[in-house]
Amino acid sequence: MSSPSINVDVLLSPNRDNFSEKLGQILQAYRPYLLEIARRELDRTLQAKGAASDLVQETFLDATRHFSHFHGVSSAQLRAWLRCLLLHRLSKQRRRFCKTRKRGIDRECRLEEVETSLLAAGPTPSQVVSTGEQLQRLQQAIEALPEDYRLVLRLRYHEGLTFEAIGPRMGRTANAARLLWLRAVERIKQSLRTEADG
Repeated sequence: MSSPSINVDVLLSPNRDNFSEKLGQILQAYRPYLLEIARRELDRTLQAKGAASDLVQETFLDATRHFSHFHGVSSAQLRAWLRCLLLHRLSKQRRRFCKTRKRGIDRECRLEEVETSLLAAGPTPSQVVSTGEQLQRLQQAIEALPEDYRLVLRLRYHEGLTFEAIGPRMGRTANAARLLWLRAVERIKQSLRTEADG
């Protein structure tokens, strides 16, 4: 890396009066260098957890908090210290997301996959109750039908017969069986509508 555009060695002189004002300026001089390292070292799997610029920013926070531990006097020493802070921060991120079971990246999945699995998991409790109530109303409506309506529905839905097979079993033509079935279905719809309106 080329030397920062400001004279860091002058800013790092042993006389560190008003140094906190200068520190931000110094750290910004090393941003391109640290970004280059962070981009090179950051695993692709960890990029979803934080960009290289996030790591550099966190490194700057660490440097600000712990600058009293830095005893160097040259830009080369500062660069090495900042690089160590960055690599330490990166190491912590790897441990946090790769080695910790709960936060492991291998456990992550896309939001669309979660939605699909939730939808495929089955009905919600309220849907089960609602379906149960609807089935009960449907059963009551069927039981209120005349015998031949109930029979055509049973042959069609329970036994899965075609109208060509239902007709002869009921002593009717296929078309007559179809019309009987249509009337039965319409009667059930009316019954359920009346119950819903009342």
